[in-house]
Amino acid sequence: MAPRVVVVEADGGSRGNPGPAGYGAVVRDPETGEVLAERSESIGTATNNVAEYQGLIAGLTAAAELGVAEVDVRMDSKLVVEQMCGRWQIKHPGLRPLAAQAAGLVGRFAAVRFTWIPREHNRHADALANAAMDAAAGRPAKTAPPKAGTVAEAGTTPATGTDPATAPASWEPRPSFTATRLILVRHGETEYTEQRRYSGRGDVPLSERGRAQAAATAARVAALAPAVAAVLSSPLSRCTSTAAAIAGALGDVPVRTEIDLIECDFGDWEGRTFTEVREGWPGEMDAWLASTRIAPPGGESFTAVAERANRVVAGLLSAYPGETVVVVSHVSPIKLVLRDALAAGDAFLHRLFLDAAGISVVDLWPDGGVAVRTVNDTAHLAVS
Repeated sequence: MAPRVVVVEADGGSRGNPGPAGYGAVVRDPETGEVLAERSESIGTATNNVAEYQGLIAGLTAAAELGVAEVDVRMDSKLVVEQMCGRWQIKHPGLRPLAAQAAGLVGRFAAVRFTWIPREHNRHADALANAAMDAAAGRPAKTAPPKAGTVAEAGTTPATGTDPATAPASWEPRPSFTATRLILVRHGETEYTEQRRYSGRGDVPLSERGRAQAAATAARVAALAPAVAAVLSSPLSRCTSTAAAIAGALGDVPVRTEIDLIECDFGDWEGRTFTEVREGWPGEMDAWLASTRIAPPGGESFTAVAERANRVVAGLLSAYPGETVVVVSHVSPIKLVLRDALAAGDAFLHRLFLDAAGISVVDLWPDGGVAVRTVNDTAHLAVS
């Protein structure tokens, strides 16, 4: 029977970039180093990066076929690791479909962690990829691929029963990490929400529709995460009411209020519509839209809100490593968390729309890896 967690080592390359290309992938038991599956294939003419992504896809596919729950991916391709963690943009159009295919496979597991390793620690997959490249070029392989069941190059000791302390450098046991999952929930509708008014520090309660949305959201969150370590909420009643409904659906998980989750202070613009602010404060509005460091008259800047939101996220990572936490807050704090998770610019804040009672899901790993799973999910509100 396959272990719950496996290691996938993957590599790919081409002779010429682009040129005759191939990939290799190995699935290992993280405790013993035993090879559970191997994949390698020539893919014709392609670039190094395309071949590396193909190796990742092959490794994840093999892990999925084994029915495992979690995967530690280790590759010597900095580009693939950083792009799959969401830290680097995927600028080349030819890589986007491959990254999307890999992301779809990632979604089949409870957790997938990506780690960059030096090439000398990826010898098995590298040898498989080189053999595939030689086959693509129509010549004998320069390097014999390792035999299944071995730890590194062909001819080494079978992995079963191998002491990890003396195993070759291509396989090194590493601690198993699990992401901390944040389920970010915007509160249900209020009278101000329906009228499109700036609603900051004013304690505007949920409307009747907002209460129905909170109930629907609670059911959705309970389905997404039956095991939740904590529910945090802004202290304003539109959030605490939404959080209470969610906590009840989860089995009465205690709700903890957190002042840093409160909405941006819109100062003189509180309770006004965008049109009213544009007419009354045209210069101030232009400055506010142009810079996150500018605050509304008598209010708070988005830079200050981001500092608060970042404190909350850092605290949750420290207090609940590898667990799921529900965070009930407002548009501005949630947008700022998503902006940073997606490595987006400040223009993102004025282009992303977050519905009342919308759900966003972010996974955060101890090594700095980030995966934004969902943004503004409102499917549960279809009948609310």
